[in-house]
Amino acid sequence: MSLNFRASIAEHQATINQLAALEPALLAAVGMMRASFAQGGTIYVCGNGGSAADAQHFAAELTGRFERDRRGYASVALTTDTSALTAIGNDYGFDHIFSRQLESLARKGDVLMAISTSGNSSNVLAAVERAKKMGIGTVGLLGRDGGALAKHVDVSLVVPGARTSRIQEAHIFILHCLCEPYEE
Repeated sequence: MSLNFRASIAEHQATINQLAALEPALLAAVGMMRASFAQGGTIYVCGNGGSAADAQHFAAELTGRFERDRRGYASVALTTDTSALTAIGNDYGFDHIFSRQLESLARKGDVLMAISTSGNSSNVLAAVERAKKMGIGTVGLLGRDGGALAKHVDVSLVVPGARTSRIQEAHIFILHCLCEPYEE
């Protein structure tokens, strides 16, 4: 087993350097979130695996604090309630673990942040479809070519690349950028 640390750094930097093209979509996502917060809305976040961890991280940065003490913003990671996840998964199927929670908790004017490195996670896609029916804005934090989700979300933030690890590193960078406007 060998470690090619310098190659990993170079690959990471190349991925991050591509993100400048996402600035207009990033500003649109911030605007959507800001409008939701202004009317007392909530940001819901979902994803699987590493994206589930990113969903929880993002929700925690909004409700707690990012870098400064400031008021908290309503945000819920739909990945955290194991009772809901297992009950819904058992009763309705894994594809419904996020959409069913969204149906129960969210309201028009809220925002769903859907995270998927492939852009093809069926349970995340089901959540986006439910959100659309409910009048909830949708932001996709995606990878590769954006997959099926890119065509279904209101704002698509696609990190190009083939390696999940590099996409996830860029996703956490983008999520931190989405927190910065709320630091006032």
